[in-house]
Amino acid sequence: MDAVVKTLPARKMKPAVEPAVRPSREEAEAAVRVLLRWAGDNPAREGLIDTPKRVVKAYEELFGGYKENAKEHLERVFEEVEGYDDMVLVRDIGFASHCEHHMVPFIGKAHIAYYPSEGVVGLSKLARVVETYARRLQTQETMTAQVTEAIDSVLKPRGIAVMIEAEHMCMSMRGIQKQGASTVTTQFTGVFRDDPSEQARFYTLLRGFK
Repeated sequence: MDAVVKTLPARKMKPAVEPAVRPSREEAEAAVRVLLRWAGDNPAREGLIDTPKRVVKAYEELFGGYKENAKEHLERVFEEVEGYDDMVLVRDIGFASHCEHHMVPFIGKAHIAYYPSEGVVGLSKLARVVETYARRLQTQETMTAQVTEAIDSVLKPRGIAVMIEAEHMCMSMRGIQKQGASTVTTQFTGVFRDDPSEQARFYTLLRGFK
């Protein structure tokens, strides 16, 4: 009998997302006034007259990560570490980000460990990577992957472990309204992914001194 060959349907490629056109400050402030009216208030009353300006100024800070390249924070590597090649762990990196689905905050901590291969990076630079990605509209899963990829592509370590713990206001302030529930995401590469004992060591160092 002749072999039956099935032809799978061609996978549809997602269209490329066009770069966003940045509106003017005046347009942004006008949009805030619309939202104030939608909420049921009067943007012309005394307490809200300057709110659009304040919101736009706050957004420049809260979403300043769009203006930064996280990988640039990792470009300076220190190679003179007297042969140190064991785990480097920075834990409890606090951050505040905003959920891209509802634009309300999620707040938590990031923990990063890596095994250096060609040197180490300044410890504060890992925190800057977290901060860069946190100051964008995010999902926690995407942010975890972005932090991992940035470190991996620049430092090329023997392994990376990233854990992020956060409470999402879109779950505690609205919807199901369950306060105190936390979400944990992790991503492992290299020796952390291949050797479960390295993951166990990461968790032990992370929790053992608390």
